[in-house]
Amino acid sequence: MIEEIAEKLNIPSAQLRELIDRGIIKEVEGEHPHLFRFDKECGAIENGTAIFVHEKIDIVRGFPKIRRAMILDPTIKRHFDCPTVMIEEKMNGYNVRIASIGGEIFGLTRGGLVCPYTTEKARDIIGDAFFKDNPDLVLCGEMVGPDNPYVPKDIYDIPSLDFFLFDIKKKASGASLPIAQRLRLVEEYNIKSVRIFGEYPVNEASAAAREIVKELGRQNHEGIVIKDPQTKIPPIKYTSSQSNCGDLRDGFRFYNDYGRPFFFTRIVREGFQAVEWNESEEELRERCLQLGESILKPMVYTIKSRKRGEQIGENVQIKVKYLETAREFEAHLNRMGIDAVFEEPEKVDGGYLVKIKRLYQSTNDKTMSVLNGELW
Repeated sequence: MIEEIAEKLNIPSAQLRELIDRGIIKEVEGEHPHLFRFDKECGAIENGTAIFVHEKIDIVRGFPKIRRAMILDPTIKRHFDCPTVMIEEKMNGYNVRIASIGGEIFGLTRGGLVCPYTTEKARDIIGDAFFKDNPDLVLCGEMVGPDNPYVPKDIYDIPSLDFFLFDIKKKASGASLPIAQRLRLVEEYNIKSVRIFGEYPVNEASAAAREIVKELGRQNHEGIVIKDPQTKIPPIKYTSSQSNCGDLRDGFRFYNDYGRPFFFTRIVREGFQAVEWNESEEELRERCLQLGESILKPMVYTIKSRKRGEQIGENVQIKVKYLETAREFEAHLNRMGIDAVFEEPEKVDGGYLVKIKRLYQSTNDKTMSVLNGELW
């Protein structure tokens, strides 16, 4: 098995054994074929790469991190050595890879874990026609909607949870199909796609991107991804001010559970965007007020809530067809080390609604200790 996996990953078998010994490759429990995953990036092998061991070895390469443009115009011209670029919407949900393993469809999160909830939704939304014809391809997209246990957003007029494709990759190599080929498959198999705003000459793309991002910001949407139509050059992303501030509002509610780089990078983005967009004093003041409120108001809410003795947490929900999926999802969160309280399921049309409170223990403990007089 080691030799076959090493050959498929194009690394020496001795290196593979070392990665297992060092815990970079971890075994994963759950209701799925025997699974190992890369817990960290290793050379050209992405974090989240999944290795399924069943009657054969199936490898689903991880989804690579997309680097961010802080300034649009010079970055696009410097990064893209191609005549045109495509601009797509970056939706606000959670990153999912959907693949066929041994004839069954599974949904993988970015870290390479099979999520029972995502799997149920993927089987329901996508069906099996695509994978019967294309078993060696992986659908990459965003799960979006209010019934989202990871990133609940009620901004897309989606009643529950839906999947929007943004890439199709080859399973073993991780290579992306050209965008035109991807769009043909999307149309053929009736798979929903993220919005594509158009194809633009590189020298004109920054002006178009800026106007698109401004409009997306007015809708409280996240931003854009800029791509080489042939997918030979890695894509880059760029987000709206409203998205940056929305992330800060969410993060500062649970200030002691989020890493400081999470906050710092989003504040820096605001500075570069304000300069590139040559904002007036009035526009800059409005940005400052929005940024300040995004930082301070959620913290004040958290501190007051904890002072009243409330547990600090995030209320999310899932809608499942089968109660077994909810039980498997609870076990999945436990394996991830996420502290969550599940309420009794409510019977609804088409299945069950399960409300969940995800607790942020570090913020709970830190806030109470400071309120009790502990020094920082």
